[in-house]
Amino acid sequence: MNATIDWLDDPEVFRVNQLEAHSDHVIYGSKSEINTASSRIQSLNGIWKFKYSKNAQSRPVDFYKKDFDSSDFDEIAVPGHIELAGYDKIHYINTMYPWEGHEFRRPPFTTASIAQTKGLFSQAEYNPVGSYITTFRLDEKMKQEKVSIHFAGVEQAMYIWLNGHFIGYAEDSFTPAEFDLTPYLEEKNQLAVEVHKRSTAAFIEDQDFFRFFGIFRDVTLIAKGKNHLADIWLRPKLDETLQHGQVEMDIKIENILPDSEVHLRIFDPTERKIYEEKLVLTASLSHRVDLGKVELWGHFQPRLYRIELETRKDGEVTEYTHYPFGFRKIEIKDKIMYLNGKRLIINGVNRHEWHPEKGRAITLEDMERDVKIIKNAHINGVRTSHYPNQIAWYYLCDQAGIHVMAETNLESHGSWQKMGAFEPSYNVPGNIPQWRENVLDRAKTNFETLKNHTSILFWSLGNESYAEENIRLMNDYYKEKDPDRLVHYEGNFPNPRFEETISDMKSCMYASPEDVRAYLEEEAQKPFILCEYMHDMGNSLGGMASYMELLEQYPMYQGGYIWDFKDQAIQMIDPITNQKVMRYGGDFDDRPSDYEFSGNGIVFADGEEKPALQEVRYYYGKYSD
Repeated sequence: MNATIDWLDDPEVFRVNQLEAHSDHVIYGSKSEINTASSRIQSLNGIWKFKYSKNAQSRPVDFYKKDFDSSDFDEIAVPGHIELAGYDKIHYINTMYPWEGHEFRRPPFTTASIAQTKGLFSQAEYNPVGSYITTFRLDEKMKQEKVSIHFAGVEQAMYIWLNGHFIGYAEDSFTPAEFDLTPYLEEKNQLAVEVHKRSTAAFIEDQDFFRFFGIFRDVTLIAKGKNHLADIWLRPKLDETLQHGQVEMDIKIENILPDSEVHLRIFDPTERKIYEEKLVLTASLSHRVDLGKVELWGHFQPRLYRIELETRKDGEVTEYTHYPFGFRKIEIKDKIMYLNGKRLIINGVNRHEWHPEKGRAITLEDMERDVKIIKNAHINGVRTSHYPNQIAWYYLCDQAGIHVMAETNLESHGSWQKMGAFEPSYNVPGNIPQWRENVLDRAKTNFETLKNHTSILFWSLGNESYAEENIRLMNDYYKEKDPDRLVHYEGNFPNPRFEETISDMKSCMYASPEDVRAYLEEEAQKPFILCEYMHDMGNSLGGMASYMELLEQYPMYQGGYIWDFKDQAIQMIDPITNQKVMRYGGDFDDRPSDYEFSGNGIVFADGEEKPALQEVRYYYGKYSD
């Protein structure tokens, strides 16, 4: 197959040659490697060759060929944002599309003619391209195995080649994209990645943030040997008493050797082994384990069990993995959400991934600092606004007892809300057949990657994308695949026609306490949450008590998520004072811009507490139990 630049203009082309999404477990050659490094994983992070081009027409088209002369290329750090490496324009925008006022654009298959959408992004005068090249040799232990490449996050559309051969294409910036490299591997390998800032994905990735592009998360090679543990789906279940538990599991195995087996072990929260069994390996293995009386996972006592899976042939270990899991039950009874039999109160916050120097290219240490701030403020829930976060974040939330609303990478704000008015004439995904598989794939990838995390109580269909048939189908997908969790979406507020068929809860943004009270007293059919409230821009967050008091008055009101956790601000050196300063939207001659709207956090961009956090800590502590 040959790559074509026209894919940028077609919402029906969003993944080419990608491997199917699977659980985010880490594989090892043996158990001993968990204390050192996995012999099945090789990082490609580091310094790559790089060329910036203003548009597709001026890009080095043949850069992926092995004999291409890249001597005039620069160098760039991977992971990282291209804009923060000194290229292109830094641009912050909230509700509008970033090209408004510069170019006329409408999503394909809506109100625009075929002529108006032809070459929409592929022929655009401004649509920057980053051309990346790196070389690698496989680690010795990875040779002779099937090898895939795993991109944890690339904005916004990428083409990949290995040793001159086209490998694949991907969009969906915030979920992993994985490709098989095996047929084209050599002793020394040249990997080429072409990243385009915008494609039709831009219409459904219109989140309230700085619009960056590039390879901004980890790039790794994965060796999949014999008896490979390809996918794990753990479903811990509690009985009606919430005291006894069992684990249902489905395991997919690839490259099976005859007469192989899997050793299964389960450990309790004290690391005491409580179960062990050997099973004959098959391509699809289903099993159930009764564990008797179990300890529950919750915010204050996040008790985690651990499963080990070890494949073997003739007594020799062929692959190993382990995974934490917990027992907890989220449900709705009598229009009230309960966690482990107790009414759930969400003392939540919305969280963008952010660092003042690295943008969204954050590290594990950055995430650990965020967890400490969150726990110290009595915050018990995080909405991953408005995209899947780095995988490590969900493991940290499992360990810390932080409830997660796991949001799909979807926002099309600019397609239906214009200058404050609801005007969905060219809303996407809407009920447009050509956009349907695109958004369903985003839901599937979000679910398949993160499905085993105990901390995830809710799947969220995305943010501010109106409500139409395609989003209803996303809702149906999550309910069918995972009936033990709840599904969230706020878009029924602008389009209440889907109130009965989308979202398990009534969700709203910035409703006043009086509006919340009116809903609960007059028409309440679902538990009510505020997925965004207490908008913390400037010297705000006053009046929080009026919301928190509703928790005492109305059992169906179950709290909400503050907007938001951390300022999106970029640390720069001021050219006049030569001092470090924080720059917000509009400070980079970026137009259109929503200016200081990028500064809504209860902490500053560097994690320093704002006075508002004192209010959060007081009230969330008061209503925390």
